[in-house]
Amino acid sequence: MTRRYRTVRNRTRLGTPLALAVPALLAIAFLLVPLLGVLARTEWGELGAHLGSEGVTESVKLSLLVSFGALALSLVLGVPLAWLLARVSFPGKAVVRSLVLLPMVLPPTVGGVALLLGFGRRGLLGPWLEDTFGIVLPFHTSGAVVAATFVAMPFLVISLEGTLAGLRPAYEETAASLGAGPLRVFWTVTLPLVAPGLAAGAALTWARALGEFGATITFAGNLPGTTQTLPLQVYLLLQDQPEAATSVSLLLLVIAMAVLVGLRGRWTGSGRTRDRVAPASGAAEPVPPAEAAGAAASAAPVAPAAPVAPAAPVAQAAPTATPAPTAPTAPTAPTAPTAPTAPAKVPAKAPADAPGADIASSFTAPAPVPAPTSGDKWPLHARITGATELALEVAPGTTVAVVGPNGAGKTTLLRALLGLTPRARAEVLLGDEEVGSLPPHRRGVAWVPQDGALFPHLSALANTAYGLRAQGVGRTEARRQAGEWLARLGVGHLAHRRPGQLSGGQAGRVALARALAVRPRLLLLDEPLAALDQTTRAQVRHTLRGHLSGFGGVCLLVTHDPVEAVSLADRVLVLEDGRTLQDAPPAEVTRHPRSPWVARMLGRNALAGTATGTGTRTRTRTGAEAGAGAGAGTTGNGVLVLDDGGSLVVADPVAEGTAVLAVIAPEAVAVHRERPHGSPRNVWPGTIREVAAVGSRLRVLVTSRDGKGPDLVAEITTEAAAELGLADGAEVFTSVKATEITLVER
Repeated sequence: MTRRYRTVRNRTRLGTPLALAVPALLAIAFLLVPLLGVLARTEWGELGAHLGSEGVTESVKLSLLVSFGALALSLVLGVPLAWLLARVSFPGKAVVRSLVLLPMVLPPTVGGVALLLGFGRRGLLGPWLEDTFGIVLPFHTSGAVVAATFVAMPFLVISLEGTLAGLRPAYEETAASLGAGPLRVFWTVTLPLVAPGLAAGAALTWARALGEFGATITFAGNLPGTTQTLPLQVYLLLQDQPEAATSVSLLLLVIAMAVLVGLRGRWTGSGRTRDRVAPASGAAEPVPPAEAAGAAASAAPVAPAAPVAPAAPVAQAAPTATPAPTAPTAPTAPTAPTAPTAPAKVPAKAPADAPGADIASSFTAPAPVPAPTSGDKWPLHARITGATELALEVAPGTTVAVVGPNGAGKTTLLRALLGLTPRARAEVLLGDEEVGSLPPHRRGVAWVPQDGALFPHLSALANTAYGLRAQGVGRTEARRQAGEWLARLGVGHLAHRRPGQLSGGQAGRVALARALAVRPRLLLLDEPLAALDQTTRAQVRHTLRGHLSGFGGVCLLVTHDPVEAVSLADRVLVLEDGRTLQDAPPAEVTRHPRSPWVARMLGRNALAGTATGTGTRTRTRTGAEAGAGAGAGTTGNGVLVLDDGGSLVVADPVAEGTAVLAVIAPEAVAVHRERPHGSPRNVWPGTIREVAAVGSRLRVLVTSRDGKGPDLVAEITTEAAAELGLADGAEVFTSVKATEITLVER
């Protein structure tokens, strides 16, 4: 094994093009020979005497004073400049960046001349500085500091700008939504997160200032004890004591190498990082002992059905939907998951027969701390323009589930309400206050982004207390309230862990606690439970429902989970291409979805088509059809031309040219090995592409065989599948009765 590994490595080396290897080796030698020359010519026995001489010692002290002074001035001026270049767009930005880079390519002596003409006694600002403040920079220690800053500060600006540009804006945006002003966000979030880049830039700046020669001798002169730094001392020693000059050069060389080794490649971006990797989202989380008793009971009733064949449009199915009910019903038993049709959210302690009561009572975790209530009410009136065009009128205490396919404008809507996107503008009225013109930290709008955006440098407790501290709450009280919220969401035992030590689900609960702790007037949740496992999701949903039942504001919840939409929301807002497609109670959206995406999310087949008039074929109805009240092929039936090809016979006539959506429950799709005869008139040949288990039943994806029919998802029993011998690739026929089709006008 070892010999084979070495052989592979040797082959890799031998495969290097000779035309590249030789110049590369010459480049290494070119850089190494001068350094070897210093080491070879150093008189090691006299090294201590040379470095301990009075002139060298004085130069060392002065060099340290000048270099650290230049570093301090670079931090004061360079950090804001780097932030400006990284975060603000303004005319002439490219020119400003060129000015920053100019000292790095300008000959140092030319830089010294430029400093004389700018800050000298006869320069542009020199006379004003001398007359007003009595400051004379040339031939003074302060002049050496200015010269070193001019040459070294670009290293800090460039390093920090790159780090700031790579920082995820979600951290700062979330901090602003928690009530932190721009300056507080900068000091408490931005700077701690860019500390490695800042440290690397500061180290390079200090090392460059320590070795500055040309600009210093031109602008500040070479005065012993005043401006004669170590590089200038080396220059003088070369004339009379070359051996001592070599020793001092070795000292500067060691310092420079120590700085570069300490950076470990961070300047070039090749350094190794030791960031702790959080467990994958959805991974199993440790459950506190108090919650363990209810874990198993809460998982099964709310587990959505696994999707079938993600590649096919109809396979984006969540739990199976029941046929259109006449009244809202609660979710069915876990053995046959169906899309719940319960309407609004329920109180934390729902009656046994209330919609969603199975979710609330399916685990025996301790009762949560009562959610804070307030007499204040904040209705939402908003008008969004730009990439997303819609108007919202929401009463206080209302939760709106925002659903739609990717790119529908869900996140853009939330960011517009926060004032965080140039793609859309929002006129927002919360209560009697117009907040659309206010900065994000003054709107009273809290946001939980998709990944939580927990501040990685703070513990879970400090993260949760961050918004309270930004609002002026004392440290002790803020930590007490934060601890209570963490306990409500079942992560109180993780209060002292950093985000990197939390699983995806645990981090999601901390992010939710952080947003709820600030008691916002408008709560924006962007898939807050997506990273949670089914057991934890039920528990957190129960706690969140209890809080929202006493919430005086409005909550917008972006979700792809029909259980969340039904159990938490009073209204469902369906978006498509940035426009409102449907805005109705959950039960109405469940019965009559106007979006194919929503229908598939609810586990139904959705076929878009256009009516061509009524059917003309007549025949004698069977007894079964007569009992149903309509014959699939009788006069008066409607015919749809499907957008994806083929046609569909429906029970009710539809005006010609009407665009409709035909919604078909998976259990209404029959699967046959032979072409069926009898009542169903909608029959298509197809091929089975996937079979997946959903509870005690099977979901079968059948794709069109000739392109003239729709792709359908059928739900059948395991016994029927075994009897028919269904398997991937089997050729079958699917059929749907006209009476089993629900039409929704698009």
